[in-house]
Formats: sequence, structure tokens, C-alpha cells
Amino acid sequence: MTIGIVLFIILGIVAIAAAVGMLTATNAVHAALFLVINFFCIALFYLGLNAPFLAMVEITVYAGAIMVLFLFVIMLLGAERVSLQSKLRWQTPFAVFLVIVFVAAALVILLSPQIGIKLTPIQPLPGGNDPSLYGSPQSIGKALFTSYLLPFEVTGVLLLVAMIGAVVLAKDEKKKPAKTAPSAPAAQTGGK
Repeated sequence: MTIGIVLFIILGIVAIAAAVGMLTATNAVHAALFLVINFFCIALFYLGLNAPFLAMVEITVYAGAIMVLFLFVIMLLGAERVSLQSKLRWQTPFAVFLVIVFVAAALVILLSPQIGIKLTPIQPLPGGNDPSLYGSPQSIGKALFTSYLLPFEVTGVLLLVAMIGAVVLAKDEKKKPAKTAPSAPAAQTGGK
């Protein structure tokens, strides 16, 4: 085995362990930190694919900006802890069953000789046949703002709506003036 394959296996194990840690963490801040570890593993995968621009975008945008926003919302909502008690006790066994079925179906599809999955070689992004331009900021920008402009804009609007929704949910209701008990008659005159 080459050193690249060994590094890929190690990074894959770390990425899977971080993903499992994120899903099983009872503290939302810990889950966010596990997700950051996963993002760094993905960035290293991009570096292994000779796409340094995508690796740096992964670190700065996802591990940096998005996770800071996520942690800000967690702290704003005060949702650091997740209760271990579930009102729906059937969810855990059902989820385990679905994962087993999914993995079995994926293995049947991948290992079946009748399906014949063939991986095609990665082609450069539109805009040039020069392999050195693959993953470059110019080729990514050209593809992003020509072929994928609508999904890019929809993602931006979706993130904006999510941010506004988080702020609205976290905002305390304006304190309403406390209702006072009805006052007793001002002065009762003797016997009248």
C-alpha cells in the first residue's frame, strides 16, 4: 500500500469517528466540535485530490464561519444540553433497523456483478481542458456563476432565512406589563 492509501484510510476512520461522535454527543457544543473535526478531514481529502482552493474554502467557510454561526445560535438559544430521555422510545430501534437495511442494500448494489458500477475518471470543470485548472478558483467561479447560479442563489436565500429564523426564535418576547389585581374600592365610608 502506498502512503496515500494509508493516509486516506486513517482520515476516513477519523472522519467516521467524528461523525459518530457528533451524532451521539449529548452536549451541542461538543457535537459542533466533532463536526469541525469532520470538516477538517474533508478539507484534507480535497488536498489529496489536488484541490487546495476547495480545501481552504472548506476550512474558512464551513469550519470557520458556519460553525461560529452555529455555536452562536446554540449559545443564544441556550440549548447546550440535549436530554437523554426520549418520549418516543421506538425511534432508536427503528433507526438502527433502517441503518442495517441501508448498509445491506448498499453492499448488495456495490458488490453485485450484475449492476456493474464503473467509476468514470474525474473530468475538469467546464471552461478548460487543462488539468492544472481543475479545482482552480477561476474554473470554480465560472461554473458557479454560469451553470449553477440558481442553486447558489437559492442556498444564499435559505441560509438568510435560517439565520433570521434563529434570531426570531431566540428573541425574548417583549415584557408585557404585569397585570395588577383589581384594586379594592378606594374608601369605604362607615356604614353607608
